[in-house]
Amino acid sequence: QVRLEESGGGLVQAGGSLRLACSASESIFRRKAMAWYRQAPGKQLELVASLTDGVSRNYADFLKGRFTIDKNANGFTVFPQMNNMNPDDSGVYCCDQGGHWGQGTQVTDSS
Repeated sequence: QVRLEESGGGLVQAGGSLRLACSASESIFRRKAMAWYRQAPGKQLELVASLTDGVSRNYADFLKGRFTIDKNANGFTVFPQMNNMNPDDSGVYCCDQGGHWGQGTQVTDSS
C-alpha cells in the first residue's frame, strides 16, 4: 500500500507564492509518475500537473507558466511550486501516485 502525505498548504495573498509537498512511501522512480489535482468548492476535480520518471513534466494550460513541479534527489518527495497566485487557485490540492491518494492540503486565498 502506497502512502502519500501532502503538506505546505495555507493562506496566500493574490500574487504570492506557495510551495506544496507530497511525501510518498515509494519513490517516483519506482512508481513512474505522480500527479497533482485540485478541487475548489463547488467545482470538479482538475489535474494541475504531473511528473513522470522524475523528468517529464506536464502542466494544465490554465496555469499559464505559474506552476512548476520538482522532486528531491531520491524521488520520495515531489514539490509543486505555485507563483503569482490568484483567488481561483484556492482549493484542496491532492497528489496521486498509481491510483493512491493523499488526504490533500488546503490552499486559501487571503486577499
